[in-house]
Amino acid sequence: MQSTLAHSQTTVLQPSGHINIDNVATLKQHLTDTVSSKEYSSLLVDMSQVESLDSHGLMALVSTLSLAQRMNKRFGLFGISPSVRIIFELTQLDRVFEIAEHHPELGVAAA
Repeated sequence: MQSTLAHSQTTVLQPSGHINIDNVATLKQHLTDTVSSKEYSSLLVDMSQVESLDSHGLMALVSTLSLAQRMNKRFGLFGISPSVRIIFELTQLDRVFEIAEHHPELGVAAA
């Protein structure tokens, strides 16, 4: 579920499948532990393998964003499918989260 970019203080988490009430506790724990770690200053979530997201999953992301902001850390999402992205748009959270089409740091290197 997690891979680390060794050349920076950025880590990438890649959840997959359906993020819902049945499995959100595990994801939230991973997110919280990673943001709270002194080892990383930036957490990016690769959403490309996420098929669906319910309100519990959305709240886990919102609470992680809030924690990251309090700790002055970067928290962003990338690779969101159209079916999941609509949730962010309908809730207007696309204006709150840093959201990129592709991995932001890899995109810069490839450009």
